[in-house]
Amino acid sequence: MKKIFIIAFVCTFIDQVVKILLSGILEVGQSINIVSSFFAVTMLHNTGAAFSILTSNTILLILVSIVALNLIYFFLIRNRDLTKLENVIYGVLIGGILGNLIDRIIHGYVIDYLDFTIFGYAFPVFNFADICIVISIFLIIILTCKGEKNEVSSK
Repeated sequence: MKKIFIIAFVCTFIDQVVKILLSGILEVGQSINIVSSFFAVTMLHNTGAAFSILTSNTILLILVSIVALNLIYFFLIRNRDLTKLENVIYGVLIGGILGNLIDRIIHGYVIDYLDFTIFGYAFPVFNFADICIVISIFLIIILTCKGEKNEVSSK
């Protein structure tokens, strides 16, 4: 359990430091082109969730984050003997959720800044916390499917 909280703290810390640094450099809507027609750092304030869904529902999104953190703890972590990989995955997931939750509580919005255009499609701008959440959920799905496959093959 201690490892999960250390990893979560590190992810949250990285997320918040990057957001603070970029907020000191860029104004909302301002971009720095890093790789032409592919990657820029663009400062945006997102009052919604992924793809700006639930825009301006900050209180709801704060509550959803708190409920998610409790569900993760009570149903996925507590009283379980987790592998090293699971400790990392859950730590990264919690760190990502906390990073965006802190933004919503302090600012009323999430600070987004990673701006990619791939094959002419401009992806929604996102942040480090979002990466942590998406990658960890993807890995949880893989581990769950792998576990189910192992249970079926051992019967």
